Amino acid sequence: MLTVMLRRRQGDFLLDIAFEAPTPGVIALFGRSGCGKTTVVDLIGGLRRADAGRIEVGGATLLDAARGIAIPAERRRVGYVFQDGRLFPHLNVRGNLDYGRRRARGGVQYVGFDEVVALLGLEALLRRRTHQLSGGEKQRVALARALLAQPRLLLLDEPLAALDQARREEVLPYLERLRDELAVPMLL
Repeated sequence: MLTVMLRRRQGDFLLDIAFEAPTPGVIALFGRSGCGKTTVVDLIGGLRRADAGRIEVGGATLLDAARGIAIPAERRRVGYVFQDGRLFPHLNVRGNLDYGRRRARGGVQYVGFDEVVALLGLEALLRRRTHQLSGGEKQRVALARALLAQPRLLLLDEPLAALDQARREEVLPYLERLRDELAVPMLL
């Protein structure tokens, strides 16, 4: 189960959200531009601080402001894929994936390097530099890197927004395979 109850004030804007969703599965946040979707994803990932609230994933408490619990982002075991991929330009694809693998903390390893490379069709890209990749390839590498960190939750902040229709159609089947084959909870 994913439990989210958050409050955060940003100037005149007050974000006040609460929901529970079963995991694994795909949870979609939708709404107008500026309504707080990215802020919610950032709060769950630990990239921003909530004024009040609670976040639990699969029984693990990531935030409970009332009890003074705020697990740092790097210890939350939450994978985050930004809409622009944010790959390391000084590393090739394999280097970016190895970075994700090194970020894995103890616990269950549910996906291995070879498995995620095959799942996302990255075999032919491993030696390429990130500037040589198309937008869809960059997103697939970012997904793979996040998965290799063995996250308990995968956050996808509009991962298709920066892609044209052809690249979206390239990436969507991979998201479906992640949902079906790995059963990693995803918040879009």
